Amino acid sequence: MKIAQVSPLYESVPPKAYGGTERVVSYLTEELVRQGHDVTLFAAGDSVTSARLVAPCARSLRLDESCLDKYPYHVLMLEYLFREIESFDIVHFHIDYLHFPLCSRQRVPHLTTLHGRLDIPDLHPLFKEFRDVPVVSISNAQRAPLPWVNWQGTVYHGLPQDLYRFRQGPGKYLAFLGRIHPEKRVDRAIEIAQRVGIPLRIAAKVDAAEKEYFHEVIEPLLKNPLVEFIGEIGEADKQDFLGNAMALLFLIDWPEPFGLAMIEALACGTPVIAYGHGSVPEVIQDGVTGFIVHDQQEAESAIGRVPALRRADCRRAFEERFSVSRMTEDYVAIYRKLLERNAPQNTPALIA
Repeated sequence: MKIAQVSPLYESVPPKAYGGTERVVSYLTEELVRQGHDVTLFAAGDSVTSARLVAPCARSLRLDESCLDKYPYHVLMLEYLFREIESFDIVHFHIDYLHFPLCSRQRVPHLTTLHGRLDIPDLHPLFKEFRDVPVVSISNAQRAPLPWVNWQGTVYHGLPQDLYRFRQGPGKYLAFLGRIHPEKRVDRAIEIAQRVGIPLRIAAKVDAAEKEYFHEVIEPLLKNPLVEFIGEIGEADKQDFLGNAMALLFLIDWPEPFGLAMIEALACGTPVIAYGHGSVPEVIQDGVTGFIVHDQQEAESAIGRVPALRRADCRRAFEERFSVSRMTEDYVAIYRKLLERNAPQNTPALIA
């Protein structure tokens, strides 16, 4: 198949440090190329890929301090794409809904993975207008606010199996990985570490929009000697950070669409203690790969039960459910379904 992958431009593909959507796009793109597909990646110019790269900007927009408005580059990317869209068998979008009006006016099969939260009321009129656009969810829970749109399936994220190594040892500290935001609740993680007397290491990105929250709410909590704030880390640093942890704390306060940090921890053999919001019950098997809790008292109790979990079970769950090969197979099956549906009558679709 000739496939176009259309990525957000905020981070490179893959990201240099923190990044979710662009990392998934990278893993999917590289696996599709490995499988023999002809892939074009529309992404920032500092992306690294074995696919053909089309870049509307020289570097990822978050790292470009001279970039004051990020939207013109996304519009430019759509212009580049639609100039050659007839040359693709299918186009896979990862940029929310920016392309919906254009896609509804052309015939090339397309698919959109929705990577964000969908419980925002402002989205309802838009998705009602474009309810025929084929979309994919990254968890079943993500669909709940919009059950009536044109869902083609749920495809859980996947990582390369050799990206992280399994670590048998029990670990000596608790870990928090992600970004500083009120809904991520790093304050809960700090509170739990203080209660149980176990060190907590925090690897987190601080966006410009959250600097005030970080300085006013979180920074004072970092004075505790049990707490170490590392800052933003990239993929290369996560092996040791997660592999050496006794558990990942994922004490969120929002309907998490997926949560890559959870499967990164599982890949290292590290169990996850998480509040049961959003995708969490779909990713974590309670009592096997971690514990799903509902309050701070349950979280504290769960930490005491971590030694009873088998780290090998965490790694096994990752290999069976969250590999990049499984993710890619799921997407290719949906591509083929869309191609067959869009093929002219009595003409076989190109599905190789």
